[in-house]
Amino acid sequence: MKKTERKYKILILGVSGYIGNAIYKELCDYFRTYGTYFTIKSEFEKNQQFFHYNVEEDDIYEVLEATKPDIVISALRGDFHAQTIAHNHIVEYAQEHGSKIIFLSSANTFDAYSKYPSYETDKTLSHSIYGHFKIKIENMLLRMPKRQVAILRLPMVFGTNCPRIQEIKQLISEKEAVEIFPNLIMNVTLDKKVTQQIHYIINRNKSGIFHLGSTDLVHHDEFIQQIISKITETKVSLKQVYTTNEDRYLAVLPKYNKLPKHLQITSDIVLKELQK
Repeated sequence: MKKTERKYKILILGVSGYIGNAIYKELCDYFRTYGTYFTIKSEFEKNQQFFHYNVEEDDIYEVLEATKPDIVISALRGDFHAQTIAHNHIVEYAQEHGSKIIFLSSANTFDAYSKYPSYETDKTLSHSIYGHFKIKIENMLLRMPKRQVAILRLPMVFGTNCPRIQEIKQLISEKEAVEIFPNLIMNVTLDKKVTQQIHYIINRNKSGIFHLGSTDLVHHDEFIQQIISKITETKVSLKQVYTTNEDRYLAVLPKYNKLPKHLQITSDIVLKELQK
């Protein structure tokens, strides 16, 4: 991919968030890339490509009109009701202007199912408020023409400086227990892999539903303990949390809408990256 490639104008909602910022860094050298931020830092305020946006107070339409994006990538966080209104406006804008929406969804859209991992064509069902919210936005987008929508369902996302790793490090430093879920079977991914996958989806003009989790499954307790062993050699206290008596799946496996081999990932690759 050439650095001169600027076919699209891209608006990333949530560049002050962990994933949103990683996506911006991946795409900004290749496309005309704009972003919204909520957490005020000098790097965001100085960048004229960035717009301060409070999902609970501001109208997203103003940002859309100012940037006129071909593609909107939603990595928004915040109040669910306010986000729903914002996504309604984004859909209206996309329908009027032919823009594409790439929505970062979650494995939690399947958290009411526990017996099996979930695939792209499976019906969503959630018992959690978070999962229910993600389903609501997904259903809104699925009413649009398919070519204008890419829904990316993510499992737990890791990276060397990701919030989950920082939290584990902080608990270790404070000699607090790290929570592990022995009965939870999941899959995982890396921040840098997700951004590469999004880049590919944009370049190849892909649409539909994508499950961007690792192709293999792991037990939460074993995986977190492997991460801890890479962070420290000291003995760490663990708090085992049992939500059920049986194994429970919360995994989004790719099956029907697979990306090329070099863009697929395994849990071992995630662990190796965290060792660097």
